[in-house]
Amino acid sequence: MRTHGWGGVTPATDQEAIDRILDAADREIELRGADMRIIDVARDLGVARQTVYNYFPGSGALLEAAATRSGLRFLEPLASHLNGIADPVEALVDSLAYTLEWLPGDRAIQVMLARDFTKASTGITADACVRFGHALLAGLDVDWAELGLSDTDLDDLVEYMLRILQSFMIDPGRPPRTGRALRDYLNRWVAPVLHAETAAHR
Repeated sequence: MRTHGWGGVTPATDQEAIDRILDAADREIELRGADMRIIDVARDLGVARQTVYNYFPGSGALLEAAATRSGLRFLEPLASHLNGIADPVEALVDSLAYTLEWLPGDRAIQVMLARDFTKASTGITADACVRFGHALLAGLDVDWAELGLSDTDLDDLVEYMLRILQSFMIDPGRPPRTGRALRDYLNRWVAPVLHAETAAHR
């Protein structure tokens, strides 16, 4: 681990260094948005620019890492919000709606989307995203096996949900739906797909 700088308080591990860099990036993103630079993060931490470059090759990579960490942290409150929901349609609809209502308020993700929307949105069905989504669905109080859905089916369902999410990210609507209107819309179009899929397994 590189030990130079850090305002006199050296990180104990590389992971701690990365976390502190990302914390500083979050602060600078709040202040500067897409204009956040490596030098701004370095100044916040009291280190040389090269120290930040040792961990992140540029501001784009740093912004992507900050947005990814923000998304991963969101999974915990999302899981907590869905706790106790045993109805599969309600769980899917509310997970999509809750996520879509959270996205506009996350500064790091919004800046990343504005800076490189094509890269950010086309990666939404990446293997890592599907794995995270699968883990989230598998951890719900929904009995997927009782519905006849296998692990492979869950992967496909996650991909379908991610594609819906991607569509709303590209065009949230004019005006964007929120609250009951958003949930009613999703319920109208998501429920028939899930009902048809579960019926096919019976």
